[in-house]
Amino acid sequence: MTSSTVTSSQSPQPPRPNLAFRRLRGQRSPGEFAAAVRRAAREIGERVSCDARYVGRVEAGEIRCPNYAYERVFLHMFPGRTLTDLGFSPRSSVRGRGARPTDEAPPPPTTSLPYAPDETAGAHEPYDTTQDPHFPYEQNDQNHEESDVQRRAFMTGGTVTMAAASLGPFGVTFGSAATAADRRGHRVGASEAGALEEAVRKIRLLDDRHGADGLYRRAAAPLRTAYELLDAGTTRQTTTDRLYAGAGELAISVGWLAHDSGRYDDARSHYAEALATARMSGDPGLEAHAFCNTAFLARDAGRPREAVRAAQAAQRAARPLGSPRLLSLLALREAGGWAGLADRPGCEQALARAQTLFERGPSENDPEWMTFYGEAELEGLEAQCWSTLGDWPRAARHARRAAHLQDPHFTRNIALYTAELADDLARGGRPDEAALAGMRVLDLLGEVQSSRIQTMLAGTARVLLPHRRASGVSTFLERHASLPRTA
Repeated sequence: MTSSTVTSSQSPQPPRPNLAFRRLRGQRSPGEFAAAVRRAAREIGERVSCDARYVGRVEAGEIRCPNYAYERVFLHMFPGRTLTDLGFSPRSSVRGRGARPTDEAPPPPTTSLPYAPDETAGAHEPYDTTQDPHFPYEQNDQNHEESDVQRRAFMTGGTVTMAAASLGPFGVTFGSAATAADRRGHRVGASEAGALEEAVRKIRLLDDRHGADGLYRRAAAPLRTAYELLDAGTTRQTTTDRLYAGAGELAISVGWLAHDSGRYDDARSHYAEALATARMSGDPGLEAHAFCNTAFLARDAGRPREAVRAAQAAQRAARPLGSPRLLSLLALREAGGWAGLADRPGCEQALARAQTLFERGPSENDPEWMTFYGEAELEGLEAQCWSTLGDWPRAARHARRAAHLQDPHFTRNIALYTAELADDLARGGRPDEAALAGMRVLDLLGEVQSSRIQTMLAGTARVLLPHRRASGVSTFLERHASLPRTA
């Protein structure tokens, strides 16, 4: 019998970083490059679920040869280049994989998808963390062409260079970062970490007041800078920890800006980037936050089962943190998923748990990013659950309460809760009250730029069209119709 023992000479070599691919990414963050890959895929009729984690694995050398779908996309993005030019190994050399002749074209794109049109691949069980603690997404058969290497967490690769960048779009700079960029081996200090943390705070404040649409593009440069800082390295572990936490929180904030402005693919990539950062640095608070936003995105994108699983994963990460308010918010994220699945008992149980945890009050362990979560947000999220379940009167009661309780400084949330109220009233057969609420939202749109709110208001207008003769409805419809249309 032939022995199956592998000798030391046969042992697989550690993966070599794909520097050619890293150079092609240039100054873009992994999340931005992943978004470019997805756009290129759409141009040629392909469908790939590229995110920052996938880009990191390619650059780390873990993916020695992409599957055929990614091959077509990459060759479309970089015409005139071969896979070898992109830093990949020839398909015939990848151990244990079949290969087609080198002169054969890639097979045509498949038109049938192995998953429902409203869910991404792996959406049924995407957050089972029991198999591999480093990666949250289960392996998918679409990636069967990838090399057999052990999966591991990876942060942005390439040479360790400090870019002459700043957080200028939000009025925050890195001080001497520009001059330090020219010094080889520059180490990042506490001042840069502080600037990064301040940028996150400013983005959140601007979003609360004005909405996401005008902020998303401006946030890309600070995010690139954050990951360049991680590449540069630090002299103190405490500074490293702050940088990882700051970069992850910034990725979540930028992801939320994409999410709230309707760019769901970009948001998913940014959230995955934050989750990879959390796993890399062993930060359960950041992990809980990334899963929390992933659950919210999955609900909005029509993947309720994924929303439930992501919320449950967030709760597992958050339990040791000692924050009842955080667990309350995560229970609401789970409730939103159950509502999307039309599981009323599951939704009610999660809502009751959220209320019980909220009533325990604030704690010194509550994360800084949770400042938005008060009684108004609790009421607003519960309203969304009842609306999803079709209980319009109950949804309207909670939405009205949310708008009444919201701090007047947070104009965006007042507009959001009032838009929810208008929609619930319209669908509940109270068109005159819905029109009044809709008018209040229109009054706020001069201060707020949010595609989410505008989309909700457009839906309300469609529901009210058959009631245009009701008191106040025609005035609302005419004023809504006169709004400038966003691209």
